[in-house]
Amino acid sequence: MVPTSFNPNPNIPGHNRRLRRIFRGRVGALDGTLVHAIVPIDKQHLYRGRGKGDCYQNVLAICDFNMIFTFVVAGWEGIAHDSRILSEALADRDAPFPFPLPYYLCDVAYTHTRGFMAPYRNVWYLLGDFHRRRALTNKEKFNHSHAKLRNVIERAFGVLKAHLPILKKMAPFPLVTQRNIVIGCFALHNYIRKEGLSDEYFSQYNQVDISLQSNNVQDDDDDEEEEEEEKDDVNEV
Repeated sequence: MVPTSFNPNPNIPGHNRRLRRIFRGRVGALDGTLVHAIVPIDKQHLYRGRGKGDCYQNVLAICDFNMIFTFVVAGWEGIAHDSRILSEALADRDAPFPFPLPYYLCDVAYTHTRGFMAPYRNVWYLLGDFHRRRALTNKEKFNHSHAKLRNVIERAFGVLKAHLPILKKMAPFPLVTQRNIVIGCFALHNYIRKEGLSDEYFSQYNQVDISLQSNNVQDDDDDEEEEEEEKDDVNEV
């Protein structure tokens, strides 16, 4: 992956000055996504995320605000929690983590700590929440703005999987080969973006408020389940 420039004041298309002022110092967004995997029977229980029928790799990725991926960790089992993958990546001396000077934007699956800005917990935060209702409290307004900027990595995943459908239906290669295919797909994504080639998917996903679920390239079911969990938390407050 290409190294990030750690530009603390990137010119983000489609975002107004207010958002850039609120989140001054952000250098990218971080999230996990599930990629389809073909796994031997004796290991399927480790890759069958959320107890569902198909098996998946859990992939951690960071992208900048131009939808270029700057760091990827592939090959983790589908049941692995996003925060654990990040913790292991931070501790891996063989693949130095590009630790930000200011911070990355991340979702509630990660800990809000130095270098990683998560939204407020127990408060609406998914963009879909705010399509149905207005942000009213200060925390809701912050989470709405946070979601607008963090959405860049969801859009990058959308482009990636639209370009490379093997990520939704993997071929039966050995697990190491499947992991390497995933990394190669991220590299191809970056090549297309960096070369400035005319591309329908990048044109489509350059729209900041695009509805990912309506374009048949939704990353996985994690967002839906996190949304339901978040609604339950809000209802309890």
